[in-house]
Amino acid sequence: MTHRVAVLRGDGIGPEIVDEAVKVLRAVQDVVPGLDLNFTFLPAGADHYARHREVAPESTWTALREADAILMGSMGHPDIRMPDGTEVQGHFIVNVRKKLGLYAGIRPIKFYPGARGVDPRQKNVDLVLVRESTEGLFASFGGGAEIDDEVYADTMIITRKGAERISRYAFDLARTRGGRPLDSVRTVTCVDKANIFRSLAFFRKVFDEVAADNSDIRADHALVDSFSMLLMQHPERYDVLVTENMFGDILSDLAAALVGGLGLAPSGDIGDRHAMFQPAHGSAPDIAGQNRANPVATIVSARMMLDWLAQRHEEGKPLRAAADLVERAVVKTMAAGDLTVDLGGRLSCSDFGDAVAAAVRQLHAETG
Repeated sequence: MTHRVAVLRGDGIGPEIVDEAVKVLRAVQDVVPGLDLNFTFLPAGADHYARHREVAPESTWTALREADAILMGSMGHPDIRMPDGTEVQGHFIVNVRKKLGLYAGIRPIKFYPGARGVDPRQKNVDLVLVRESTEGLFASFGGGAEIDDEVYADTMIITRKGAERISRYAFDLARTRGGRPLDSVRTVTCVDKANIFRSLAFFRKVFDEVAADNSDIRADHALVDSFSMLLMQHPERYDVLVTENMFGDILSDLAAALVGGLGLAPSGDIGDRHAMFQPAHGSAPDIAGQNRANPVATIVSARMMLDWLAQRHEEGKPLRAAADLVERAVVKTMAAGDLTVDLGGRLSCSDFGDAVAAAVRQLHAETG
């Protein structure tokens, strides 16, 4: 089976890091029997908007709907903005989520060899943040209220449907994992501000209802303010976190500091039919074109894409083998001390992609 992958190279460092992820995927395709990926590169983003006054052409939206999966680089530029003053990537990403029903924002936070987190002694980090991506404070994106350029308001919206499906996703995900590093207990923690806001008290209520149907998984609660401190102090206590849209946006970037920064933070926006995978970091226009970007987050996002495709197909063995090979190749490369400059190494962006692609071939040769 051929899997159609729509590729959005993005802006700034986006094209550089996406090219390395595609390089690794092609290396895997060369050695894994039965793996057939067809890449289609599509226009979209800030640079496209600056030239054409549209975030993406209709042909891109059509291709995204028809694709089996989407791989995207970082997008946007602080100097290229929409008429309302907001940046282009927000309009594109939020609209992709809405148009394709990508309600689950998945942000794995995992320690890789050679990384340097905020506490160099803390390497026991392996958690996933599950962010509801279509509601919450983002529900009024592009809308809200304005009064005479004096008052602006955005509204947080929580629905039963949205809270229920994201909670179920979190419990289903926890069931596939090995539990929290502290004691291997599979745990889902609902992070909210239920003590103050009615909308988030409702989010917690629905979470508890879903938890009652998933009694094999431990359910826990945390308030977002104190949780932010506890996450940094004791990340080993956490397995799967589920939260509202804006809280998830902030917490996922915070948690990335535990494992060396956003250059090591992959993400997926997942729905029932479609999914888009991308690094959690921005487009870093200050280093664009210098071959200095760290492509790890994008390469691991591509691994997530392979995992997701494997879950959707009965004949998913080649995809699962490919995902495992990418993960092992990244670990092997970094464990050998082959690191990018931001991690204290000497490799350029393309050098790192070359090293991971070589590790893919070596691992396949060793294990068959």
